[in-house]
Amino acid sequence: MAHTIHVDVVSAEEKIFSGEAEFVALPGESGELGIYPKHTPLITRIKPGAVRIKVVGQAEDEFVFVAGGILEVQPNAVTVLADTAIRGHDLDEAKAAAAKKLAEEALVNREAGIDYAKAQAELASAVAQLAAIQKLRTKR
Repeated sequence: MAHTIHVDVVSAEEKIFSGEAEFVALPGESGELGIYPKHTPLITRIKPGAVRIKVVGQAEDEFVFVAGGILEVQPNAVTVLADTAIRGHDLDEAKAAAAKKLAEEALVNREAGIDYAKAQAELASAVAQLAAIQKLRTKR
């Protein structure tokens, strides 16, 4: 039997993924993280981007876009607590491109009423979502 690790990806709204995996890759605060079974315990923040899950007995990886959050790793379990999480097949390129455009316009206009940090975070999330869509498209 292959060594596995239990993976849960949860957003504020719902549980996005729960199951056994051989490997998990995701964007950590200091760079890309790869998690295998029996990994050293770890808690870290994650950046917006794609979570790739190599599911046991499944040829294609599962993809989930996360807009940031917290990662907890235990030797036999990985938990991703995401601010926002979207299944790979539910990603909408047009919606992400529109969000990117709005955030860019807000940053350029710099009106007194805008929250600059919020606009930067929205831009980073939209750019990461578009990159995740591209990554998912090339994997198919």
